[in-house]
Amino acid sequence: MIASELLDILVCPETKQPLELLEGAKVDELNDRIRSGVVVNRSGAAVGEPVQGLLLREDGAFAYPIREGIPVMLVDEAIAMSR
Repeated sequence: MIASELLDILVCPETKQPLELLEGAKVDELNDRIRSGVVVNRSGAAVGEPVQGLLLREDGAFAYPIREGIPVMLVDEAIAMSR
């Protein structure tokens, strides 16, 4: 999905923490919540589209969505990972 070379240099634009690629069950679970309309991003807007993957911040607090193979590295688009 994302080249390992790119993943090695990407960091959180807010905190500069390293990011970990999440795929599979965690993404499927989040997509179920997105479809039910309960997921909002940092700006408070509802996340309307399922994601292909996530780039999870090292502290686990937020993740950046991957859509159409492109990481969306905008602080306001980050998704809180706690329920």
